Amino acid sequence: MSEISLLQQFITYGIVLAATVLLVYGMLRFVQKLALERIDREARDDRSSGLKNSIEYFIDTSSLHYIQLSLGILTSGIFVGVLLFAQVYNLIAIIGLGTLFFVIGGSLPIIYYKRKVAARAQEFENGMLDFVAGVTGALCAGQALPQAIEVFSRRSEVGPIKDELLIVLREYRLGQKLADALQHMYDRIPCEDLLLFVITVRLTLQSGGSMADVLQKITQTIRARREFKLKLRTLTAQGRFEALAMSLAPLVAFVLLFCINRDMMIVLVTTAIGWCAIGVMLTLEIIGYLVIRKIVNVEV
Repeated sequence: MSEISLLQQFITYGIVLAATVLLVYGMLRFVQKLALERIDREARDDRSSGLKNSIEYFIDTSSLHYIQLSLGILTSGIFVGVLLFAQVYNLIAIIGLGTLFFVIGGSLPIIYYKRKVAARAQEFENGMLDFVAGVTGALCAGQALPQAIEVFSRRSEVGPIKDELLIVLREYRLGQKLADALQHMYDRIPCEDLLLFVITVRLTLQSGGSMADVLQKITQTIRARREFKLKLRTLTAQGRFEALAMSLAPLVAFVLLFCINRDMMIVLVTTAIGWCAIGVMLTLEIIGYLVIRKIVNVEV
């Protein structure tokens, strides 16, 4: 009888999981149909033309909301299925954790695209030294500043620097002052090294003087700043790893103990006190992680 009862339980869990998957799939298809009808195709095609370095540069708002809602439903549905499979039938726990994982799943696209924004900004900043040095060399060779920027944009590889410089040159050809076009580039993708370059160009064009000599000093400043940032990042690497390791340690310990002695750990997920303990633990872990990250992330 025990083997038959166990088989019936597995069949029941399989049916519940299958129903959950079908429900999630149906909701995703419905949400997808509604979301795709709201997408402005013209705005999506023109998204990369002069937009600021933000999430909207990579994806339009309608598509982002669709992905958030779809991933939130999928994440919460899968986790509720796992809870039912683990014989957790506490309705409050299921609703609460399902809502929590819905929020977590909906936040993942935001985190992903923010990382893409940060990566693009970092790539732009890494290319500033080559940009300023290249423009300085062209000025020393006798070229004017607009021609120097155009030559560098032609020779540079595909990336944020090239994209932004093409926009600057387009605005300059349409009648904008070069200093204003460079200021617009700084407004789209703020960077302290670019700000130094923009201020130098603006002041030199207004007051006169040798722009090549000033840019050579700016190049030395940017190179020194980069070396300092690399050294600082190396010194704080251990702190960042410790923050991640300390935050994941309780979760890893819980999973290992749950696999070794399930009867002892099942109390945490089947009683109200256990769920309170998990909530307190998660809150303290998040606070500790944020505090450590704040300590090791030194603003330069």
